Amino acid sequence: MSEKKTLEELESQIEQLKQLHSQNGLDLSDEIAKLSEKLSDRQKTAKERLDGWDIVQLARHPDRPDGRAYIDALTDDFYPLHGDRLLGDDKALTGGLAKYDGQTVVIIAQSKGGNASESQETNFGMLKSEGYRKAQRLMDLAEKFDFPILSLIDTPGAYPGKEAEENNIGGMIAQCISRMITLNVPTIAAVIGEGGSGGAVAIGAADRVLMLENSIYSVISPEGCAAILWKNRDNADEAARGLKLTAANAKELGVVDEVIDEGPGAHKEFKIAADNLDRSLKKNLSELSQLNEEELLERRQKKYRQMGSFRRVTKDTERSEGS
Repeated sequence: MSEKKTLEELESQIEQLKQLHSQNGLDLSDEIAKLSEKLSDRQKTAKERLDGWDIVQLARHPDRPDGRAYIDALTDDFYPLHGDRLLGDDKALTGGLAKYDGQTVVIIAQSKGGNASESQETNFGMLKSEGYRKAQRLMDLAEKFDFPILSLIDTPGAYPGKEAEENNIGGMIAQCISRMITLNVPTIAAVIGEGGSGGAVAIGAADRVLMLENSIYSVISPEGCAAILWKNRDNADEAARGLKLTAANAKELGVVDEVIDEGPGAHKEFKIAADNLDRSLKKNLSELSQLNEEELLERRQKKYRQMGSFRRVTKDTERSEGS
């Protein structure tokens, strides 16, 4: 029997016992507790066996909550702002003002949409030029009024169409990254689903970067990588394993600062994932709020200058390696 089947059966048994417990007045609390503990152990083992491609499937799960779900769950009095003051309003980017932990913040969230109609409206989370220009407008607003920024990343990448290229989407992404690096207010980004390429980094160059454990963060999609390396998108699973795109990989490489536990998974128990993210956001926002503008800028720029590694190659190096 597969691990997935075992987990589903345990979940079904627990649910049946809970119904009997509530409807018939039977005291089944001990049995429920024992099965719940067994389920937790099995889930932990299953998590340890997941590889890159398994995580990709979880990050793309159709029931995985998007940015708007976290806005509703974590903030109060959200007031959305629309449009980029030039081309239009990109539905793939939800942004505006909200109350979070007793203070006003600016929210910048990518959204894939839920059903087929919403997914079409949001272009499956792929922002166009107007979306990144809208993000910059929100960043400028945050800096003007000294509001912290919370950004929620969930995109397979920026929209690659002809129209986007004509509207300078590459330039808009670069400007967003540059703007985030130079902002004088605290910034926190959280990867909640897919973090694809520059389309994700554009709103992710923050003071603190968090990542839900079943999310992915990569320079290219597994399918795109497979098409380049093997000339065949069917090798996407192999590409996913080589890209090191999981939250654990990103933390080890220093790309993200913290991995957020999801429990059974955000698509199954949204409240657990949302509560854990909430605690992390509050902790990090409190720490960043203690820093002055000069300290924020210095630490942020140092963080990104040190990211990654390289090896300088000279003619002498090439000679010694070739000998």
